[in-house]
Amino acid sequence: MAKGKKIGAAGRFGAGYGRVKKRLNDVEAKQRIKQDCPFCGGRAKRIANGIWDCQKCGKKFTGGSYYLEQNA
Repeated sequence: MAKGKKIGAAGRFGAGYGRVKKRLNDVEAKQRIKQDCPFCGGRAKRIANGIWDCQKCGKKFTGGSYYLEQNA
């Protein structure tokens, strides 16, 4: 019996869905890392789609849907 590949969180879809599972893993990996507040540098938490809340300074602001864009 062949062993399956580890596919991370997308394993909940079971067999099939091919490329969708890889894209989902990429988005969810970025979403779960700590996000930095653009105002104070504290930690920002996603409270809704595109709405973020800084845990340090208490500001609510808009940003990316799943993760904040990091301007390098």
